Amino acid sequence: MSSPGSSADDTVQLLRRWSDGDLSARDVLMSQVYDELRALARRALSREQNANTLQPTALVHELYVRLIGQSAVDIRDRGHFFAVSATVMRHILVDHARARQAQRRGGGAIQVEMKDAIASTNPDMDILAIDQALARLEALDARKARVVEMKFFAGLTEHEIAGVLNVGRATVERDWAFAKSWLQIQMESHRSDPL
Repeated sequence: MSSPGSSADDTVQLLRRWSDGDLSARDVLMSQVYDELRALARRALSREQNANTLQPTALVHELYVRLIGQSAVDIRDRGHFFAVSATVMRHILVDHARARQAQRRGGGAIQVEMKDAIASTNPDMDILAIDQALARLEALDARKARVVEMKFFAGLTEHEIAGVLNVGRATVERDWAFAKSWLQIQMESHRSDPL
């Protein structure tokens, strides 16, 4: 996950300066990782029900707006930056889905299938139901919820997630397998519960 013209060392230095309150470092960092953030946004939006209502560029710009609201941040390294970005993107997508649902005045819940290809394109995903199920998983096991968040909302690989969480890839794979099964059960229960 490195872009042409910027090294991981440059990114870490910019993150440190930003953490120390240097807002110009934040701006340089965002320009260096912009293309990578757009790729993450594109992956996240590929699962959004109506991807035409929010484009990758708009998602990255909203991410930037939310990040600039923080004068200093506690981001350890490049991987952690992308994990934080995944979390913020998740919140943006959930907020966007809630606003769309409010505009439709309570439109019905949409069926969601949590399969091995969870990170692939599926236009019928209900972001709100996934967010609620993910919040329940977070209450049970925060690390497993982070694995899902980074894989589902940001499309990070198991290797990248392992680096962010400072665990082995096998641990990430086990967490992912458990979380997929647990979330599938939660989503099936959500569909069967009357509103």
